[in-house]
Amino acid sequence: MTAPRPSLRDLGWSAHFLSQLAPEEAEALTPARVAEIQRDRLTVLTGEGPVSLVLPADISAGDVAVGDWLLIEPDAARVLRLLDRKSELARRSSGHETRAQLIAANVDTLFITTSCNDDFSLPRLERALALAYEAGIEPVILITKADLAADPEAFLAAARSAARDVEALTLNAKSADVVEVLAPWCGAGRTVALIGMSGTGKSTLANALCGTDRATGGIRENDARGRHTTTARSLHRTLAGGWLIDTPGMREMGVVDAAAGIDTVFAEITELAEACRFRDCAHESEPGCAVRAAVEAGELDPARLARWRKLKAEDRQATETIAEGRARGRKMTRHHKRVQSANRKAKFEE
Repeated sequence: MTAPRPSLRDLGWSAHFLSQLAPEEAEALTPARVAEIQRDRLTVLTGEGPVSLVLPADISAGDVAVGDWLLIEPDAARVLRLLDRKSELARRSSGHETRAQLIAANVDTLFITTSCNDDFSLPRLERALALAYEAGIEPVILITKADLAADPEAFLAAARSAARDVEALTLNAKSADVVEVLAPWCGAGRTVALIGMSGTGKSTLANALCGTDRATGGIRENDARGRHTTTARSLHRTLAGGWLIDTPGMREMGVVDAAAGIDTVFAEITELAEACRFRDCAHESEPGCAVRAAVEAGELDPARLARWRKLKAEDRQATETIAEGRARGRKMTRHHKRVQSANRKAKFEE
């Protein structure tokens, strides 16, 4: 039996997006949600079914993310504009160029996958949580391969130490009850995204949640890491009625412009810092430092303080680099406009 076409509400349409439409737009244009991006081509979902589109010249592929909402003219298969997002998940781009790279848009819950083996990394979880909190997205840590671990509860306790009150679950991605366990986050109109390293069971989880049978990769014996099986971000309907954005395995989750998210992850350090004698305390050797006092009293793990320092420094440097690049761009634009204006004036005076 063929599943009925999803309505706009089923697709995640809400008052947040409707409020951005003028009355004439609501009558004449069609809202569409981005399901897949292939260079300058998009596959979008509407209340009438999927549509294939080409991006206009004024919107680049890097400006659009899976999960975005667009206004389109369906008869002309033309994109008119991109609607403001409810949430935006981004990371620092990999490689030498420092910029923010979109991962997904309009996500309600971020499933952060790790596993009960050598892949488990507390610093990596803290990074992913910072990205989620900065984006205003509810994070849930999913620790897979619990059936293969001698002590899965130890991994669970470690995951819960990554941030205050964070939701964390251990599970077997191949278990028959996965859909039931994760259903509270995957209902109609809701969108979840899956991120994590390759080999943590992301593709297996995606298959279970969506009732699909996409290929999954094995684990390398030498480092317990998996092979990439998801090669592009895409939007899929879940068996619980919501939507899943699957992403390729990420070896790097660099932070950028994520100060608030980092402060949320390390809330205990942020709160301690408020009691320091000096407002600009670096928590190193200053007198009256509440953070160092907590470390010396055994109330704060010095390794966690070191990870906080590292993330804060990385975020500050990346954010400043992007700001400098934007400033250079604005300066070049102003210079270009002055040159154009001078050329027009000279031509007029000839």
